[in-house]
Amino acid sequence: MSTLDSAIDPTTPGYAANRAALLERLAELDAALDQARAGGGAKYVSRHHARGKLLPRERIELLVDADSPFLELSPVAAYGTDFPVGASVVTGIGVVEGVECLIVANDPTVRGGAVNPWSLAKTRRAGEIALANRLPMVNLVESAGADLPTQAEIFIPGGRVFRDLTRLSAAGIPTVSVVFGNATAGGAYVPGMSDHVIMIRDRSQVYLAGPPLVKMATGEITDDESLGGAAMHAGTSGLADYLAEDERDGIRLARQCVRRLNWRKRGPAPRTAVPQPPKYDLEELLGIVSSDLKVPFDPREVLARILDGSDFDEFKPAYGDSLVTGWGELHGYPVGVLANARGVLFSAEAQKAAQFIQLANASDTPLIFLQNTTGYMVGTEYEQRGIIKHGALMINAVSNSTVPHLTVNLGASYGAGNYGMCGRAYEPRFLFTWPNAKSAVMGPAQLAGVLSIVARQAAAARGRDYDEESDAAMRMMVEQQIESQSGALFLSGRLYDDGVIDPRDTRTVLGLCLSAIHNGPVQGADGFGVFRH
Repeated sequence: MSTLDSAIDPTTPGYAANRAALLERLAELDAALDQARAGGGAKYVSRHHARGKLLPRERIELLVDADSPFLELSPVAAYGTDFPVGASVVTGIGVVEGVECLIVANDPTVRGGAVNPWSLAKTRRAGEIALANRLPMVNLVESAGADLPTQAEIFIPGGRVFRDLTRLSAAGIPTVSVVFGNATAGGAYVPGMSDHVIMIRDRSQVYLAGPPLVKMATGEITDDESLGGAAMHAGTSGLADYLAEDERDGIRLARQCVRRLNWRKRGPAPRTAVPQPPKYDLEELLGIVSSDLKVPFDPREVLARILDGSDFDEFKPAYGDSLVTGWGELHGYPVGVLANARGVLFSAEAQKAAQFIQLANASDTPLIFLQNTTGYMVGTEYEQRGIIKHGALMINAVSNSTVPHLTVNLGASYGAGNYGMCGRAYEPRFLFTWPNAKSAVMGPAQLAGVLSIVARQAAAARGRDYDEESDAAMRMMVEQQIESQSGALFLSGRLYDDGVIDPRDTRTVLGLCLSAIHNGPVQGADGFGVFRH
């Protein structure tokens, strides 16, 4: 392998400015994460603890192996909406008895753990990740069911959560539920659809309708325990497989279930058992990307700080050089890398990418996409050279590649470049965003400018004078709107990625994801669609 060199000088003013700008974005991310961790607020957290109950992250900490990492997913879901940041549910990947599991934990301090449109989307994304990567799923349940004011948005699509649980089971991917409190109405179907169910004596209450609704619907007068208590479900209905004495005992039983799964990964083990760390300081990742996304940066500087030993064998380095492609290892796993170098994708870059993706599929090698693209090149010369068909060639290759894809947006991800570099619509196994990154149809100034040109042409066609003052106001308004709607936190709040991450954590996050991916087989495509040449 070839060891990457670095030209980064942390003492320069440019580096210091880039670092300061990124630290500002990280402070905004930390503030959003603090909101998510606060749950329903101090009042409801104190009330929950006073009842002798644990918070969702406290339950997760007891569930996962001691000193093992927990990769939280979509932590700022619902950011910028009318719903609490975090969407009243915690999801992520943790190691339980040596087994990587997808964990979903309701937060009962937020409206009793009721499911709103964003918690539904977040839970469904967790199910997608579990199925795609063959991860056993552990549900830590305490939910009041649907958030009734938004039932019109969640009732019909909400049924997919239960369908997805049964599909996991049918695919041989185990599902475990621990019920810590109420699991009402739709919430009752989560344990109902799980392979292994644990309930807690005098705590768990699982029923389709509580005593008041039963009385209204049938006239029957009953109580919580007779209707849906843990002891009843363990001894009478048979819904509970295990009866725990308290929350910690319930978590112990969940770990016991996972231990007895006899789980084995189906993907290859890391090629290098004890990988070498990068030769350069991870801290320096904070100063690589310019505070002005119009200024390009060399993605090799990022690769030098995330790949094992900073080793990278570049593919076609002299051809299509605004896209860097090549081979390396990350935490011992072989990977192929596609990374934007100067933003714009030309025909050469698109053709190079398509060939490289085919090679990765031929060798069953996972692909990492590092996005910083303004899209495919436009203009008469480039259209005549075939930029559309060459872009389609690249997008075809991305679409039909079956090796796992991991995507990180380092800066800009605009236009069809987002598609060619495996954006969310192309279903990478995981997609993360740096806090400085942006994604949209095009940059704010370009989009506002296009609207201005169209408006001018329309005025000219009607023979009317164009109002320059109104045009300036319109452009400013559009630029501000696109600026806010293309930011990392806004997009992450709407589940367009799996989380905004600190750049210094990139190597660790990708390593955890690669390990999770290898729970299932890693196999390249047998064929692709028709390539236009």
